[in-house]
Amino acid sequence: MSAPENKPDFLFKKENYTFLIIGLAVIALGFILMSGSSNDNPAEWNADIMSFRRIRLAPTVVLAGFGIVIYSIFRKGKSE
Repeated sequence: MSAPENKPDFLFKKENYTFLIIGLAVIALGFILMSGSSNDNPAEWNADIMSFRRIRLAPTVVLAGFGIVIYSIFRKGKSE
């Protein structure tokens, strides 16, 4: 007779952790999209600061990432 295996009880299932990692990657992508060149001369206006990518796209990507992370927390795993 073999002893029963002691499986560790994780808080989430594998799918939850997968969605969590995807969400964190999407958040990181959003912050990368927000970054860019800085303005070296304060006397000159750099129009790139107000670009569509930095003002609209990047915050939307970050919020989508937070949505994915929240979904991964509330998602019920398949019962085994």
